[in-house]
Amino acid sequence: MEQPRVQPGTVEQPRPATQSRTPHAWNVVLLDDNDHSYDYVIRMMQELFKLPQERAFRVARAVDKRGRAVCCTTHKELAELKRDQIHSFGRDPLIPTSAGSMSAVIEPAQDDEDGRDENGRHRDGRDRDGQDGERGRDDHPGKDARP
Repeated sequence: MEQPRVQPGTVEQPRPATQSRTPHAWNVVLLDDNDHSYDYVIRMMQELFKLPQERAFRVARAVDKRGRAVCCTTHKELAELKRDQIHSFGRDPLIPTSAGSMSAVIEPAQDDEDGRDENGRHRDGRDRDGQDGERGRDDHPGKDARP
């Protein structure tokens, strides 16, 4: 095999590594459809996301009032799994017109300049006060409803 030729006195410049712009954190966003009860959303949040009842209620209230709610912020693979679990959770037995599961999407979580996500939490899980906290916030309105 022939070696590449380099001119004497020249220095081969290293090639810059291609940087991936893939976000490292993703939001799982529950979308409202008016075919599911608060009880359904609360039960789903408790079963799929292991949220306590108060937080699960806040998700139900946020999705009802704003049309969407961030359920959790996590890495992409887990966000995709949680979205798929929402899609397969089934119909709401309390609503006769409910034809199936709720909808959800995943969206890149937005970082601000000091390494916090759009919920004000550091990427390492600390909250605004620097205390350890749970990842994600259940009643975040999403980027289209910011003040």
